[in-house]
Amino acid sequence: MSVEPKLRVAVPPEQTKGQAEAPRLPQVRKSAKLANVCYDIRGPVLTRAKQMEDEGHKIIKLNIGNLAAFGFDAPEEIQMDMIRNLPNSAGYSDSKGIFAARKAVMHYTQQKQIKGVTIEDIYIGNGVSELIVMAMNALLNVGDEVLVPAPDYPLWTAAVSLSGGRPVHYLCDEAKGWLPDLDDMRARITPNTRAIVVINPNNPTGALYPDEILRGIIDLAREFGLILYADEVYDKVLYDGVTHTSMASLSEDVLTIVFNGLSKNYRSCGYRAGWMVVCGDKRHAQDYIEGLNMLASMRLCANVPGQYAIQTALGGYQSIDDLVAEGGRMRRQRDLAYELITAIPGVSCVKPKATLYMFPRLDPKIYPIEDDQAFIAELLEQERVLLVQGTGFNWPHPDHFRLVFLPHEDDLRDAIGRVARFLESYRKRHGT
Repeated sequence: MSVEPKLRVAVPPEQTKGQAEAPRLPQVRKSAKLANVCYDIRGPVLTRAKQMEDEGHKIIKLNIGNLAAFGFDAPEEIQMDMIRNLPNSAGYSDSKGIFAARKAVMHYTQQKQIKGVTIEDIYIGNGVSELIVMAMNALLNVGDEVLVPAPDYPLWTAAVSLSGGRPVHYLCDEAKGWLPDLDDMRARITPNTRAIVVINPNNPTGALYPDEILRGIIDLAREFGLILYADEVYDKVLYDGVTHTSMASLSEDVLTIVFNGLSKNYRSCGYRAGWMVVCGDKRHAQDYIEGLNMLASMRLCANVPGQYAIQTALGGYQSIDDLVAEGGRMRRQRDLAYELITAIPGVSCVKPKATLYMFPRLDPKIYPIEDDQAFIAELLEQERVLLVQGTGFNWPHPDHFRLVFLPHEDDLRDAIGRVARFLESYRKRHGT
């Protein structure tokens, strides 16, 4: 990696005799609450990539599932509804969201076989990200623990830490298709554990959990009195004819909070339109719900134009089905990426059943990596391809990376070809 030149600091001339010295200001430091917070999807390697772009280099960015950047447009019907409703969008909405959006989400929960959801159980947010942080802020006291998958979508770990809690990572087993290890999950429950986070379909692995795994997690939550947080934002990005079961449809007697939105299923990341649904047994959670209501009111409301997209999206033609079907663009790109990445010596991968990502493994005997962030930074410098290292998803070993398979097929061949060339040079340098 190139080394940034040291800054040259001009030394001011001596002060005029008798002039008072300027007071030394204390260094302004970030909050200690950020000590364990990281989000490497947009981390230091991305910062370097931006510097390289400023220098004139073209970077292939496979670090983030930003669909618009790869030519996946939001359905035109959604765009038109937002445009038509702009005259009605200048004022604040109800703090939980406009009625039409919440009603549409309520109908969607019925389609997903989730019982007992009312309008008042639904919160619209500026994307799922805002709602995750809100849910953790309303729940956690200092020292409370939340079980989070490893690997995970790192915002979950960050939100727990930022809220004063302690994220405890349970194992998802690569040898079993990245399914959660229920024995490992049980072993990590302590008297301080408050909740279990379930990301299904899973980012970054692309795994889809069968009902028996979901029921096993629900049994643990029931036994220990824990809340379930179900991140289901990829529930329509499914391949090979598989189907998704919403956790809340199986957990009527357990407090379950479900998250979903338009960003991925409807290629509308920038609209920031997501929702959170409080499901299951709410009788003992009224104080927590009061906290959610308080935080929802404090941010006034989610952006109103994005809310007007929700009813049309959920009730309209589901164009995502065409993209993930056999012959569809997402399906073709997933298959091609899997074929190309697993053809590289020493690289293996569980083929994703869902989402926009895969999480390949680098055989440590062939790729003896000690610092996977430095490894990814070196790949960027040498081949102009931006990925995210596995430890950025709270995977404990430096032997994985996440690959976004959104580029068109020719671009995908080019990008993975560059990764293969870099890995070949790495093997030669290390004699493996």
